[in-house]
Amino acid sequence: MNKRLLFSTIIAFGVFAVSSCKTKVAPVSERIAKIWTASSVKENGTEVYKTGGTTNTKPGYSTYKLDLSTPPSVTIREIDGGTYTGTYSVTATTLSIKGLTPQPTGTGGNLDFTITSLSDDGINLVLTGTTPYPKTGNTTNTYTLITSN
Repeated sequence: MNKRLLFSTIIAFGVFAVSSCKTKVAPVSERIAKIWTASSVKENGTEVYKTGGTTNTKPGYSTYKLDLSTPPSVTIREIDGGTYTGTYSVTATTLSIKGLTPQPTGTGGNLDFTITSLSDDGINLVLTGTTPYPKTGNTTNTYTLITSN
């Protein structure tokens, strides 16, 4: 009987120890607060840019930068070299950018994205625009972004 009790206690302790050692995943707001650059971009489902690609139809995305590193401030450097600043808020599934100055063409200064994926380590982020983007010819854009920090 004592051996059974001891064995059960050891098993229970082992299960507890293993389950409590799981790495905690930081909240989305912390994982997204970085400087992001484009790894690939799709406009209306067609890939127009990929890092290192030799047939990119929009090579300007090589300079695209989304700086979310100092919440709630945001700075975006677009493919045409324009730089826009504003504020952002984030939930588990959305990134809302408001009050961009100057206002990107046809946006009213606001951009909204669905967070399609965000890696647990916060190195990969995929954003999809919730509305067509006038600045790129009213295309719905999906940005696959990476960070080095």
